[in-house]
Amino acid sequence: MPVSDMPISPLVCPPPPQEVISSTDTLTEDLVARVTRICDQVEDDINGTCAVLHIQGPAGDEGSGDWPSPVSLRLVNKWERALRRLEQSSAAAIATVSGYCSGLALDVLLATDYRIATADVLLAPPVTSGRLWPGMAVHRLAHQIGVAKARKLVLFGMGVTAGEGIQLGLFDEVVPDHEDLADAVAGASGLLTRTVGTGLPVRRRLLLEAATTSFEESLGAHLAACDRMLRYQPDENTSKGQREGAA
Repeated sequence: MPVSDMPISPLVCPPPPQEVISSTDTLTEDLVARVTRICDQVEDDINGTCAVLHIQGPAGDEGSGDWPSPVSLRLVNKWERALRRLEQSSAAAIATVSGYCSGLALDVLLATDYRIATADVLLAPPVTSGRLWPGMAVHRLAHQIGVAKARKLVLFGMGVTAGEGIQLGLFDEVVPDHEDLADAVAGASGLLTRTVGTGLPVRRRLLLEAATTSFEESLGAHLAACDRMLRYQPDENTSKGQREGAA
């Protein structure tokens, strides 16, 4: 059969790497390895544009126990570094979150790029031995929603509902129920596939640094990013010559 007559199979993209995170999990080496593994998967896949993390917690405000439970500071450091790697990944991280979200669930959520919550979600600061845990979630909350708005969680331990979370910008979507998550993830994945591109880590870094860097200090980094983007655009004279040659 001539090549021109062979049927063309539709291009099938493999599903993005996925991981389920429970807010009732405790901080262990295995948990750190799971987050590290999903980073490895998206970085090894040259076509990978996103990873999906399903964050699940108990219903209502039952809580999820002490976080991070009795562990070594070395393990806390490894956990924070794994989250930082996820946060700086070349692929976009999509999170779905439902139920009571605290401790490790809140840590992972704040390290993702696109967040989809169910209507029953409740964000709460982690507690250990009756005291609020001063982990890097405090830093991310202040960066992402501002110090004034983060006070409610960080200083007073008050929870944030789905409606409040979307107003604060902590969620990008809220869906009525768990059954709606699959469609929302598919839509978010399609959006990110079209818009992420290779410059995601640079744009993410510029965004995070904007709140603490002056215009003059930022200018060089932004110009470098613009230069890189311009290099991806076809040369106008070359494109014109190609069009004239084709004519």
